[in-house]
Amino acid sequence: MEGVSRCLVGYGGGRELNPTYQTIMDHTEAILVEYDPSVVSFQDILTKWKQEMGEPYPQKRQYRSAIFALNPEQEQVANKFVEDNFRYAKYVDVEPATRFYMAEEYHQDYIAKMRARF
Repeated sequence: MEGVSRCLVGYGGGRELNPTYQTIMDHTEAILVEYDPSVVSFQDILTKWKQEMGEPYPQKRQYRSAIFALNPEQEQVANKFVEDNFRYAKYVDVEPATRFYMAEEYHQDYIAKMRARF
């Protein structure tokens, strides 16, 4: 996506230290998106996220649909986006961001790695 410099797979939304895939504890699988707001907006990134994931449904904490906002402005944009774009908005959590922990290397670029195998 133009304006996005990188995406990292990891864990967020929890309080426990140093989660891993095997010991995710109270965290949620998450993606950290670094982008240039002069090229692409937070709203545009949310739109792309929804296109990729579809409609949310009830999940355990590890796999829930969540938007972790970095500031009150992002939280406001995210809440409006969820209300306006999801039929089941109650299954999308909008929360202040907590510390992000990068996932293990085998999780990074997972789709590209799987395509290369087949």
